[in-house]
Amino acid sequence: MCPSYMATREEIHSTRGRAHLLWEMLQGSPIEDGWRDENVKEALDLCLSCKGCKGDCPVNVDIATYKAEFLSHYWEGRIRPRHAYAFGHIDKWSRFASLWPGLVNLLASTPGTRELMKAAVGMSSERSIPQFAPETFKAWFGRQPRPNQARPKVLLFADTFNNYFLPQTARAAVEVLEDAGYKVVVPMGHVCCGRPLYDYGFLDGAKRYLRHVISVLAPYVEQGIPIVLLEPSCWSVLRDEICGLFPERKEAHQIRENTFLLSEFLVQKAQYNPPRLHMDAVLHGHCHHKAIIRGAEHEHKLLEQMQVNVHMLSDGCCGMAGAFGFEADNYEISVKIGEHALLPAVRKSRPAELIVADGFSCREQISQLTNRHALHMAEVLQLALHQGPEPADRELPEASLVREREQALRNSRLTTLAALGAMAAGGLALARALRSSRAE
Repeated sequence: MCPSYMATREEIHSTRGRAHLLWEMLQGSPIEDGWRDENVKEALDLCLSCKGCKGDCPVNVDIATYKAEFLSHYWEGRIRPRHAYAFGHIDKWSRFASLWPGLVNLLASTPGTRELMKAAVGMSSERSIPQFAPETFKAWFGRQPRPNQARPKVLLFADTFNNYFLPQTARAAVEVLEDAGYKVVVPMGHVCCGRPLYDYGFLDGAKRYLRHVISVLAPYVEQGIPIVLLEPSCWSVLRDEICGLFPERKEAHQIRENTFLLSEFLVQKAQYNPPRLHMDAVLHGHCHHKAIIRGAEHEHKLLEQMQVNVHMLSDGCCGMAGAFGFEADNYEISVKIGEHALLPAVRKSRPAELIVADGFSCREQISQLTNRHALHMAEVLQLALHQGPEPADRELPEASLVREREQALRNSRLTTLAALGAMAAGGLALARALRSSRAE
């Protein structure tokens, strides 16, 4: 059922209510303002673009797609809200931030500049700004010697979130795929699926991005190299939207047929024999994942093969839904949606239990509103590879990974402070030297 309807219990925010308004808009009666109608926009404002309706509705009504189409027409020729440009183009801002992530993180965590940055992009003051990794996944991957030359190849799609924010997840995936007997290849140029553009109705931009994706991935698919993704929202673009936007292109259909989430690939294609891990886990499936593959079945099966005792959360959206929960106007309903099922389940979990969630937004919601950090399936598998089947019950399962990441971020900020201090000292010395030479 629609997460926003579950939170508000208002018909306008149900799948049926939104679909009926869109039907009346297309009929031209009683709604007569067409694509610029404020009533339709209001009904779609709280749509999380989670695709839950597509999976739950018997006739597969896809309100997320209708919302993208509506917003494209509604904002045509008009200036959009600043959060649409900030979050819709997150891949571009992330590329820019990666030039000096320590400086961006320092500004984003310092009182004063932190609030200014949130206000500038339309982010809720209650939210924490996600920190950029000191080194991107692609930069790390480019430095690694690549063994296993004779092994079959698999392409790992380095999405924006696991490249710029959480590269340790992508590094874990490389280790797991190599353990499964594959040689990992990664396209090193900038490749983004355009999911945020699609969600904000930038359909022309989203199509440009996908044309580039097709041009990059098609040669690999022609060689029979499968494509593995880590982020469910990006995976769903290559399994759904790509053929909706390019139904006539053979390459789009070939990419769809050869695209897999990590667990899906390991279970369905690699027949991977995973390492054992004698632990309990709470498993939360991303909404886009559940809309296409019911019940996150491959993750569940893989965890069971690892001898993990799995508690699968059968319903409930995290409430973050990409950038939805970051927007200032959506914070309260985002929290309310998360509190429906996911967040209480995380808080009730025992310290020794794993919290497993593949989606970046799901993991952010959990880390920002509870005292736990969720692990991606790649990180759970890596944990088992490193520590063996028996858990170390001295601390939270994710503690070492979180500590490693926070230490790297801290070092990056300190290095930035030192560099800024050196630049300031150099500037003062230069100014003094210039004044001295003028005096002579």
